[in-house]
Amino acid sequence: MKYVIVTGASGGMGKASCKFLKEKGYEVISLDKEIEEDSPLNIKCDITSNDSVINALNKIKEITDDVYAIIHFAGIYYLDSLVEIDDEKYERIFKINVIGPFLINKYFLPLLHSGSKILLTTSELATYDPLPFTGLYGITKTTLDKYSYSLAMELQLLGIRVSVLRPGAVKTDMLKASTDELDDFCDKTKLYNISANNFKKVVNNVEAKYITPDKIARKVVKILNKKNPKFSYQINRNKLLILLNILPKRWRFKIIKKILNKKK
Repeated sequence: MKYVIVTGASGGMGKASCKFLKEKGYEVISLDKEIEEDSPLNIKCDITSNDSVINALNKIKEITDDVYAIIHFAGIYYLDSLVEIDDEKYERIFKINVIGPFLINKYFLPLLHSGSKILLTTSELATYDPLPFTGLYGITKTTLDKYSYSLAMELQLLGIRVSVLRPGAVKTDMLKASTDELDDFCDKTKLYNISANNFKKVVNNVEAKYITPDKIARKVVKILNKKNPKFSYQINRNKLLILLNILPKRWRFKIIKKILNKKK
């Protein structure tokens, strides 16, 4: 019997992955701030709180002390300018996207053993230079990606494999949240009115090329089933982003400025 822990289990990617993992014979322990079904395997946990994480750990120890994998899906998305965003929101996205996975991995490590795996979900943006207005999300995912690489370097010494999944647009509530965030930003910005609305057109074109959470779930199972998984896995990469990041930085600045400052 292989136990796996899934954070963000009530979200689109988390829920789909929990379902598919169960179908493939894994025993799934679901963690989320809000749980949908009362069960010993569904544990309420705020990953940004030490006390909540420790409480979840104690509940898991009552079930098992041998975990095959920890899969991280918990995360949030904010879209705003770096000089207009609310201070509290700036801190919150780091707490959830960066500090949360750190706390889970740190406190849950005694449950892992040689041969166990940790899979963290970053973003296709993690390896690219940030774009305007999505910079904060990109910064947190890049930080998480670098953290994951450092963790992989350390935990390989204990026989534990760490990998990252870097998906592009996925049709989940977070995708809707990004659309709502962009609408709010366009309405409230005082500095970037023209640029924000032009950026919205670009984003709508990019996010139209999304994949379903089921494809993420299948990818997760494939990674877990590998004896020696790679460090990074990509899915649904955006060709325009790839092309933009091949160009010299000074060209990128000029292109972005021309597109986003274009007047009707």
